[in-house]
Amino acid sequence: MSWETVIGLEVHVQLLTRSKMFCGCSTAFGDPPNTNVCPVCLGLPGALPVPNARAIRLATRAALALGCTVNGRSVFARKNYFYPDLPKGYQISQFDQPLAIHGGLEFESPERGRMRCGITRLHVEEDAGKSLHDRFPGKTAVDLNRAGVPLAEIVSEPDLRSPAEARVYLTTLKQILMYAEVSDCSMEQGSLRVDANISIRKAGDSTLGTKSEVKNLNSFANVERALTAERDRQIGLVESGQRITQSTLLFNAGTGQVRLLRSKEESHDYRYFPDPDLPPLVLSKEWIEEQGAALPELPDAKRERLVMAYGLSLEHARVIAADRAFANYFEAVVAAGAESQAAANWVMGDALAGYNAIGRFAVAPARLAELTQLVAKNKVSQQAAKRVFASDELADPSTASTLAVAEKLGLTQVSDTGALGGWVDEVLTAFPKEVERYRAGETKLIAFFVGQVMKRSQGKADPKGVQPVLAEKLNAVKK
Repeated sequence: MSWETVIGLEVHVQLLTRSKMFCGCSTAFGDPPNTNVCPVCLGLPGALPVPNARAIRLATRAALALGCTVNGRSVFARKNYFYPDLPKGYQISQFDQPLAIHGGLEFESPERGRMRCGITRLHVEEDAGKSLHDRFPGKTAVDLNRAGVPLAEIVSEPDLRSPAEARVYLTTLKQILMYAEVSDCSMEQGSLRVDANISIRKAGDSTLGTKSEVKNLNSFANVERALTAERDRQIGLVESGQRITQSTLLFNAGTGQVRLLRSKEESHDYRYFPDPDLPPLVLSKEWIEEQGAALPELPDAKRERLVMAYGLSLEHARVIAADRAFANYFEAVVAAGAESQAAANWVMGDALAGYNAIGRFAVAPARLAELTQLVAKNKVSQQAAKRVFASDELADPSTASTLAVAEKLGLTQVSDTGALGGWVDEVLTAFPKEVERYRAGETKLIAFFVGQVMKRSQGKADPKGVQPVLAEKLNAVKK
């Protein structure tokens, strides 16, 4: 029997603030346990919450970036449940009157091509604390530093049809949130967390099946793995005549399996009611429009512009636009005088590798532009340019010029036929068998000899000048 998978995602995003949602405590990651707490985030008697204006601003910008309608009036509610890391016995969230509704996210599905996943709602809430199971043998410790940290929860429609599609949706969502500077989206630090809802139904049915919610997903790869495991589990149950029960599951990344955590709660289990300490959140139309105007150019628009303005292929534009820092660096290199495709090649290659290694671009855009021009003018070979780019001297802002770095390193390109002839002679002497094969008619070996000369010269030989010298000497030997 053919089964269709139905997936909806709930993404919790920590908003990029220095203080918590309803108090002034720090949101810094990694501080000693239970040091960033106060009567408000601990829910002590008499302490009153006050909304963080920056958190509201960032959540509104996230909603607008996702095409949501921001409500002029939303309500904070108490979500009641009891757990050791929830000091108040309730979480301040939003329920029936959220900050924003009816958005959508377009992305390239690996199975269905360009598609849109609807976003049901985006609401603001505070985080709970964190239970730690590895500090004391046989015991659970509680760190309340995260209690009260501001979150935006983004709830998708059940529009996703495969685990791979869910992963692409999340990657695209993360790009947009980081472009809008709403969150750093660090899954390692807990500032982006995913809960995945999944059900199956017979292909062609319109009725939704019984869903499971999978938690404990700490990477997009594990989201895909967990959804695949749960899809297969549900299909196995139904095909063996058993029923699926609505439940919350945990994913074990080590075994690749899911296990039952608890039966799934319904909204009435949380006894939502408006928080009596917080009045409705009222936002003016003018203020909402200001937040929309403050948004930067978003990834889709940037990709289109990179193709139109710089003549890049769509694939290259996707790579460069994947991160706002990459795109800004590329445009700065072109603005400094580099040809656009040459700049793209460097940004996608050596520059990107360096960025991934140290988290920033070490070489100033103007220096990289100079380097591309030296290559274009045959003053430095491409191979030598890579060595110049990797040098500490090029990253040093006090260095006079890129050409000065190349000269200091002895990497300026050599075009003198006498010097080229010396390297050519060394190569022909070192590879007598290849010379004989060339003489026997394997003229395509000329590329091999050019490569060996470049290697012998440590990239300093002018490859355009090497080939005629090689041809002359090989033909002379041939006679």
